[in-house]
Amino acid sequence: MAFAARNLSVLAYASGFTLWHCKAPKDPIDAVVSDNYFRDAADMLTAGDLIMVTAANGARIVAVALADIDTVVVAALV
Repeated sequence: MAFAARNLSVLAYASGFTLWHCKAPKDPIDAVVSDNYFRDAADMLTAGDLIMVTAANGARIVAVALADIDTVVVAALV
């Protein structure tokens, strides 16, 4: 499956930081946290935002490392 904007929602917002939740019930976690999965939301995401991901086979929290017009890169929190 592919990213659907309706599955991305804001949980909290303050001072330019947004905490998101993404529900991807049909996508494996590795696909959801891959580069450009969130490309269609690039205009809403900002580097430093966090996304709580719930996928078909697990969950993870990732940080937006890069968000520009053509690219969204996320990184797992360590």
